[in-house]
Amino acid sequence: MDVDQPSRVGALLREWRRRRRLSQLELALLAGTSARHLSCVETGRARPSRAMVLRLSTALDVPLRERNTLLLAADYAPAYRESSLDDEEMASVRAALDTMLAAHEPYPAVVVDRLWNVVTGNRAMAVLTDGIPPRLMDSRPNVYRLTLHPDGLAPRLANLGQFRALALQRLRRQADATGDAELRALYEEIRDYPAPAPEDAPAPAQAPGPGPGPGPGPAPGPDTPATRPGPFQVPLRVRTPMGELSMFSTMATFGAPADVTLSELAIELFYPLDEFTTTALRALGSTPGPLSPAPSIG
Repeated sequence: MDVDQPSRVGALLREWRRRRRLSQLELALLAGTSARHLSCVETGRARPSRAMVLRLSTALDVPLRERNTLLLAADYAPAYRESSLDDEEMASVRAALDTMLAAHEPYPAVVVDRLWNVVTGNRAMAVLTDGIPPRLMDSRPNVYRLTLHPDGLAPRLANLGQFRALALQRLRRQADATGDAELRALYEEIRDYPAPAPEDAPAPAQAPGPGPGPGPGPAPGPDTPATRPGPFQVPLRVRTPMGELSMFSTMATFGAPADVTLSELAIELFYPLDEFTTTALRALGSTPGPLSPAPSIG
């Protein structure tokens, strides 16, 4: 074994510990070891066992992909495989995703990977992707590019300023928590997209100002669902030819994954925030024409 390997895994573990804002004593208690041994591992004076690397990874909540990296740095074989969704053993996963997406219609739903690239989506996602140019809708489009690129959904967002700020905050927090260089690069790319002018980013209690794209109709009155306080700080408010649709979303992941690919999948489910949006989405769902077939998994 290369003599540099122990210090390499030690440096990586120290970086993860600092990212989680834990002291050596706190991490040692979580992992069932001593602070002295952990200090020796981090400085390269001791070589951690395979079991210790996995225990520390679990205590630090390190993603499966990076747990493999830690094991390789300590000269051990990876513990978690990375499958393709096309593999035969992933058939049950594909079936579960198809069931969830279809059952959620007529409301939009999308499956994404760790970089927020679209793996698949249901037919109702067309209400959000309608009019987006083909160059942004490649074989694996990215949710953040689709939403915040100036040629994407952004011009149709009635609360673009608020939504952009929340999305960037979420993406930066994820990049910081995972240490993923590709996520950091995505954050920096999205951050550099043109920001809306202040008048295009009203506070929640104000009516949305005029903007490009289909108009939402008359401005909301002083006591409409768009101006009253709601349960969500920043809903997704999309201007469409039917009017302004308001939605919120939830995220779902697979429990106890033992595969890197599976651990990095997330399902975002959109729900209507008001009766108008419910009625509009149901009307679209009963009319096949405006909706596009869902992309296939793979």
